[in-house]
Order: sequence, then structure tokens, then C-alpha cells
Amino acid sequence: MTGKQRIINALTFQDFDRVPIEALDAAGTPYVYPDWFTGGKPGVIGRYKDGWGCVWEVLEEGVCGEVKVHPLADWSALKTFRPPYDILKRADFSQVNRSCEEQKDKFIINEWEPAMPNIFERMQHLRGTEQLFMDLAYGDAEIYQLRDMLQEYFLIQMEIWCKTDVDAVHIHDDWGTQISLLISPEMWREYFKPMYKQYCDLAKKYKKFVVMHSDGYIESILPDLIEIGVNAINSQLFCMPIEKLAEKYHHKICFWGEIDRQYVQPFGTVQDMYNACDRIASAFFPYGKTGFVAIGYYTMNTPEENKKAEFDRWEYISGRLDSYRR
Repeated sequence: MTGKQRIINALTFQDFDRVPIEALDAAGTPYVYPDWFTGGKPGVIGRYKDGWGCVWEVLEEGVCGEVKVHPLADWSALKTFRPPYDILKRADFSQVNRSCEEQKDKFIINEWEPAMPNIFERMQHLRGTEQLFMDLAYGDAEIYQLRDMLQEYFLIQMEIWCKTDVDAVHIHDDWGTQISLLISPEMWREYFKPMYKQYCDLAKKYKKFVVMHSDGYIESILPDLIEIGVNAINSQLFCMPIEKLAEKYHHKICFWGEIDRQYVQPFGTVQDMYNACDRIASAFFPYGKTGFVAIGYYTMNTPEENKKAEFDRWEYISGRLDSYRR
């Protein structure tokens, strides 16, 4: 079974020969957004500006940094603000389809920003996180204007990717704290659910899978994501009750999950890594051909023995899949 078929089977709740692992079975594809970062770049200490005009500051090597200058901190700037259509028009996608063909045995998905929609995070970057939350609470007309302006851009961007040979398109917005959504589920449904539905509808039109990423505790909106057509949720499983997720949502959405990267990956033992994999397997696999994809990527400070432990444990579990099934 190829890596591509293995992941497709997980997304469609069919059997697989071993536990699918993103790092082994999936791949990205090269593309170029010219002049997206200027004056510096992510992962290098200092400041840089992104294609939207947001100024980021990096204080630690290897991280993207934090936005320090918000172009729309004052609503008066919205009158003349425009999304970076010029960069999108000059983007080079010429290698995408060739790369898909060269990696035809792998599941191909477009990767992180600037290649995918992140409407909530971009609104924070442009406006400032604290200010955006106040905007949402007050419900002023400008917040709808900004949202709709970004949505128009992101739909054009997503359609460009949907017209390529990738297998799936990616949506990325971090919605959770450690214990709940960052806003109420009702507000999320009013402001943002219709935006994500448009992404999903567009992807389905082109017969692409939809993988959405969100960190944090997001269980309250999983039924909504299922309803609008998200195929897989790349989430922090260990922020939520894993057993409850498996019981309620098996065969409804694929969990593109990860081993806890806040504690277990960087600070746990090899046995802790084994235990984490075992917990996921014991939660999901008793329901049979359940959708699950492991990730196999790590924080910068994860020990090598812990990385190896995850791959070893998934191999061990893969040889015993039948023993989990009821």
C-alpha cells in the first residue's frame, strides 16, 4: 500500500496496512510567493515584514516570532488597505504538478502560510489579538468588512491550489486555549463557520480533501467542522479527552493527531512516548477502520530517542491492529 492510499483510507474510514504517519506517507510541494518576507525571515533573530505588511519579531532561533506592528491597529487604515493580490498574481506554481507526479506514491497537501487560508489568525495579525477580540464583541461594521475582504482573497488563493494536482488543501487557524475555544461557539458560528464552509465547498467542487489545523481545546466545534465537510482535523489531541473524541466522532472525521508536544515530546521518557501512542490506539482502533493519521514531527527540543520511540511504537501497534478491534 502506498503512503497516499494509506492516508486516503484513513480519511475515508477504510482499512490500512499500518498506522499512517504524515512524516512518512505525506509530502508538500514547492511553490514561490515572491517577496513574501522582507527585511529578515522567520526563524532568524530580528524583525521581518510579511506580505500583508505585518512586522514580526523573532527572539529565539527556529520560531516564526510574534507580530509587533499591526497595519490595521487603527480602523482608519482600512479605507486604503488591500490584500497582497500582487504577490498572489506573481506566485510561481509551475513546479507543483510536476512535484505531485514525482511524489505520486505520497499524499500531497499544500503546506503552511502563505499557501493556505488562516482568516482568524490574519485578522489578529492585522488588527492585534486583544483589539480583535474587542472588535468581535462589539460587532462593528468594520470587522465584517475586514473579514469579507480577507475571505475574497483566501477563496482566490484556495481555488489556485484546488486547480493543481494536490490531494488535499489545508486550512490553518488556532482556535483553542487549553480548556476551551478562544471565543464562544456561538460567536464562532456567526463570524467564521460560513467562511470555512465556503472553503470546504470549493474543495469539494474540485474533489480535494480538506485538512484543518487548530491547536487547543476545540471539541465544541467538531460537529460543525464535520457538518461543513472537513475531512481531517490536525489538532492537539492531548488537550482534549481522547477517549471521548474517539467514542463520539469515529467514522465522522479523521483525527490527524500528534503526541503531546507540550510535555511528553520534549520532557517525557521513551516509555511516556510509548504510553501516548498506546492511549491513542486504545481509544480509536477498537472502533474498527477508524480515521487516524499520526504526525511524526516534533518541537525543536524533543530528544532524538523520543522521536525514534514514536515511530517504533506505531510500527509495534501496526503489527497488532486486529487485537484492538472489537
